[in-house]
Amino acid sequence: MKKLLVPTDFSPQAEKALKVAAQLARKHHCEIHLLHILELPMNKIDPLSSHNELPEAVFFMKLAHQRFKELIAKDYLQDLTVFEHVEFHEIFKGIFQACKKNTIDLIVMGSHGSNGLKEMLIGSNTEKVVRTSETPVLVIKNEHTIFKANNFVFASDFKDESKIPFEKALKFAEKFESKMFLLMVNTPNKFMTTADAQERMDNFTKNLDFKNYSLNIYNDETIEQGIMNFSQSIKADLIGVSTHGRQGISHFFNGSISEDLVNHAKRPVITFKI
Repeated sequence: MKKLLVPTDFSPQAEKALKVAAQLARKHHCEIHLLHILELPMNKIDPLSSHNELPEAVFFMKLAHQRFKELIAKDYLQDLTVFEHVEFHEIFKGIFQACKKNTIDLIVMGSHGSNGLKEMLIGSNTEKVVRTSETPVLVIKNEHTIFKANNFVFASDFKDESKIPFEKALKFAEKFESKMFLLMVNTPNKFMTTADAQERMDNFTKNLDFKNYSLNIYNDETIEQGIMNFSQSIKADLIGVSTHGRQGISHFFNGSISEDLVNHAKRPVITFKI
């Protein structure tokens, strides 16, 4: 883990994520890439020209660089390597391109979460990033004076398709020096006997070199509630899940556990793309 991307709108919520990124950068010797997105019409903007058709573009570019200057002067960023980027895109597309261009290892984002009608019709920008990102996304909601991941819950169905995101999660567990609580949530709609669930998890982990983990089967009404309730019961520091990246009508009808957790969980959530 060498490069962290922190999207920012210069809000207090975004700064909470930046403070966590600063802690990670200091501990793991990473560089931070700060990204501000301006959602302006691309057909009227030439980023290489100082004579854009939209005077707003020039104004907001200058404003962003001024706010970057103020942000980078903060004490918690001193002696860290910080780069600033301003892009004209939809937010999730801008983040995708920034990750690809700068070979980012981890996105650290702040989120307010959302509920009810707003969540159904609009969704949060963080939710869209989680749905589409090829890069792992760490979502921060609260202030963390000391960010830790001593107890790291990784929730999965432990099918073969989950092995790649699980391997990514293991690398983060090793970096964070975490104990992993591997979690399968059993629900009435997708019921498995304890014996069957245990057998699936045993098969999934039989060749695992990582030793600091436990297998856990938890019963609840929904998978989302099970993950949050189990995490509460062990006082988890971090919740990890994989995401399919559903979009369009499939996403509307099927939903996504990872996006629901990003919206509703009080703890930090890290997502890994299948």
